[in-house]
Amino acid sequence: MHVVITGANRGIGQALDHRFRDLGHEVTGTARSEDEFLQLDVTSPNSQAAMARTLDSKPVDLLICNAGVYLDKGQNLANGFPPQMWADSFAANVTGVFLTVQSLLPNLQLSETPKIAIISSQMGSDTRAPGGSYIYRASKAAALNLGRNLATDLKHIGIAVGIYHPGWVKTDMGGDAADITVTDSAHGLADRCLALSLDTTGCFETWDGRQHPY
Repeated sequence: MHVVITGANRGIGQALDHRFRDLGHEVTGTARSEDEFLQLDVTSPNSQAAMARTLDSKPVDLLICNAGVYLDKGQNLANGFPPQMWADSFAANVTGVFLTVQSLLPNLQLSETPKIAIISSQMGSDTRAPGGSYIYRASKAAALNLGRNLATDLKHIGIAVGIYHPGWVKTDMGGDAADITVTDSAHGLADRCLALSLDTTGCFETWDGRQHPY
């Protein structure tokens, strides 16, 4: 199986890269910096086009849209959350997901069992509203909605779409007080991706396999 993972140079993306390699799959990891990864800025149409050219005619069996940002941590309602922060967050967390799916749609259609996994968050669920982190919560809610609608439109061409909450993970984004390790999250998410099918397309699940309210 050929797996493409955006944001594979650190955190959950890096752990997913390692997990799928350990399972014997071919992995193309992307990152904004080149290093050993395929260069991709998910917010840039030109960068998306360059990635598509690199992977031209190569089947993609699983696309994991993991790249994202959490820019408004610690912002306050009185004078925080500037407009550019909203724009930058949605560009990465929502538009970037859509552009990546759009760019690799021909590659997904070359697979016999194509799948798309979108890493959202329970912070985007309508059932959770503890306040704060307005930008991140709104962007993850939009990513969840995007995934649900993609699942509807892509089902007829055989592409399954799953949306996943990775857990509160001990990463640079999640912090040291988080609940689970990045390895735990990645192993659970890999299991969710492997189990995803057209029968479960449109699902919103936690890293450990529980259905999450939308």
